[in-house]
Amino acid sequence: MSTTTDSPTPAAASPEANAFIGRQAILNEHREVFGYELFDRSVAAFTAASDAALLFNALSYAGAEALVGKKLVFINTTHDGLAGGHLELIAPEKVILEIPALAEGANAYDIAARCGVFASLKERGFRIAFDQHVLSQNYASWLPLADFIKLDMLSIPAPQLPAIVGFAQAHTKAQVVAEKVETQEQFESMKALGVKLFQGYWFAKPDVVQAKTVRPNQAAIMQLLNLVRNQGSTSEIEDLLKKDPALSFNLLRFINSAGFGLSVEVTSFRHAVMILGLKKLFRWAALLLTTSRGSDTAPAIGQTAVVRGRLMELLATELLSKEDTDNAFIVGMFSLLDSMLGIPMAVALEVISLPQPVRDALLHKTGVFAPFLELTLACETGDDSNFARLAEALHLSNHQVNWAHLQALAWAETFSEMG
Repeated sequence: MSTTTDSPTPAAASPEANAFIGRQAILNEHREVFGYELFDRSVAAFTAASDAALLFNALSYAGAEALVGKKLVFINTTHDGLAGGHLELIAPEKVILEIPALAEGANAYDIAARCGVFASLKERGFRIAFDQHVLSQNYASWLPLADFIKLDMLSIPAPQLPAIVGFAQAHTKAQVVAEKVETQEQFESMKALGVKLFQGYWFAKPDVVQAKTVRPNQAAIMQLLNLVRNQGSTSEIEDLLKKDPALSFNLLRFINSAGFGLSVEVTSFRHAVMILGLKKLFRWAALLLTTSRGSDTAPAIGQTAVVRGRLMELLATELLSKEDTDNAFIVGMFSLLDSMLGIPMAVALEVISLPQPVRDALLHKTGVFAPFLELTLACETGDDSNFARLAEALHLSNHQVNWAHLQALAWAETFSEMG
């Protein structure tokens, strides 16, 4: 896959692409990305029609196969949406269907009547996730069919969680997912109970200490970024890389990765400059920050930063100049700079040379890149009205946003195992 700024719009748009796709990461106990929940951000969400559209969009767009090949995909569905040809488009072994409880007042007979449909889906290779309702007596018939049980941390009182988790572990073979995790404390408490999957973006919230310093490996990358950004001589940059063989190795490894798509192997930094130029090389040096983490930093932060950078780049392609599109990538990548470095954003930006519009977007959410950054962040949140407003303000269609979003997720996968 090339890193050139491909258009966010594929050649042939699907007429069924009528849903905005949102995502939220699901992490394992090591805070690595285990999978993604994809959900419909459209006004017509949670209808059978929007279910079909979401499934079609998520798994038939170019680039989605690469995403599904690496990570599990959790998809919200409705009971009506479980029937239909759109399920035939999906590679079932990589898809978890999130199925809600029935409407309030449903009796045990109505609930048990759904088991045949669920069993059929499992025979086809799908896995099923239920929410905490499946642990109640009325839903006992569903319990043996659960592969995942999602516990809402906002709706379950904390004192009840040990008993609920214990019941799920004792009476099912399902994996428990703690969702809507908002703090490190919640993560640690659920992990202590034996929960191994967590959903939410608490891990991306900067945990900064004013006196904290940048780690040595990160300081070397920051020095490299400044040299490249300030058009330092090739010999100056080579001298830095010679002093840090690991940095040199990792930079060449990124450049020669599948994500770059070069037809020849780059064997030295001087060779890289000849082929790419310093401006293009800056982005690849920036990517090194996503893997230069300490033991206290979630690996998912780096992958999220890569997704944001690529998504911003693709969204900006048709609306900004080539140079601004390159800078949009940097804005998205560095939107988590404070979390990656463990220092406040203002302090982080003091030690790296960046164009003023990039700094304005990161520090003040102003300037040409701010709307693209806001939309990129909105892809990760539950504020549907804000999401729609931001997309409309940029005159981007749902199809363009979805295409860019899925391409960014797939592209980030080419670097997910390089840390």
